[in-house]
Amino acid sequence: MPNKKYNFTVSEEQNAKRVDHFIVEELPSFSRTKINKLIKEGGLFVNGKPIDEGSKKVIFGDQVELVVPEAITADIKPQKIPIDIVYEDYDLLVVNKPIGMVVHPGAGNPDGTLVNALLHHCKGNLSGINGELRPGIVHRIDKDTSGLLVVAKNDIAHNELAKQFEEHTTQRTYLAFVWGMMKPIHGRIETLIGRSRYNRQKMSADVASGKDAITNYKTLEIFKGKLIPDISLIECQLETGRTHQIRVHLAHKKNPILGDQMYGSKMRKIRDIDPELQKIIEEINFQALHAQSLGFIHPKTREELFFTTELPKDLLKLQKMLKRLGN
Repeated sequence: MPNKKYNFTVSEEQNAKRVDHFIVEELPSFSRTKINKLIKEGGLFVNGKPIDEGSKKVIFGDQVELVVPEAITADIKPQKIPIDIVYEDYDLLVVNKPIGMVVHPGAGNPDGTLVNALLHHCKGNLSGINGELRPGIVHRIDKDTSGLLVVAKNDIAHNELAKQFEEHTTQRTYLAFVWGMMKPIHGRIETLIGRSRYNRQKMSADVASGKDAITNYKTLEIFKGKLIPDISLIECQLETGRTHQIRVHLAHKKNPILGDQMYGSKMRKIRDIDPELQKIIEEINFQALHAQSLGFIHPKTREELFFTTELPKDLLKLQKMLKRLGN
């Protein structure tokens, strides 16, 4: 498919605006993040000359062209992989992603991903804003996190949805089983998050510089008993969406998520534990984190949509056992 081109002429009122702000004004459905990504990838031309900085000022009479590539999916094969579709229409679909499924192809995961499954289900009709490896993908959750994701079928829907995520107007709640009891039991975690100084594959809240990250949480259940360690089920609501945000924030609070191999692997050994519960916990070799609910405004109808899904069977099994053994 050919690239899509948008052409504009700078008006007298728009003189001396930053070019990225100018494009946002002309294409309000496009998020600032997407526009700057397109600029960095060489998609912006002013008076026929390529511009790679969004901070460049435009002047009255300038001819501005923005090139938006269509999805290129030839290198990714559609695969008939079962997916749990919670909702679907002409513009988007909401998927309940299982534990262990990677969202899009990448190093070490060339296929078997959610994108492979979506290409088969949608017959290739997915947005192209995120390029050839991530068609339709508006936002992601980690491989071993289960739960809800919204996927865009066209560029208009993608831009509208991305704008909502960027402006933090979506509603997202997560459930997590954590070690210990949160103090206070309800609260707000606000830190910077950036790359760890000690391991570049990890994120950290103990950084001098990074991006603002805010997680609100409340304790739903506390499980205590003679044969169980202290474990809490908490609900987290995101105000921002940084990489590994909930996992990093809960580890920062000294209440890492059960099964988190990256941020919770140094937890104390458990003594005097019910053997059946111990077996269940040992089988949780993934972070016990579930994207439970997702709400947003439909990009075309402007209807408020809200979806929720229950815990996956492994975590429901854990919850049932903790309830049975707890006080």
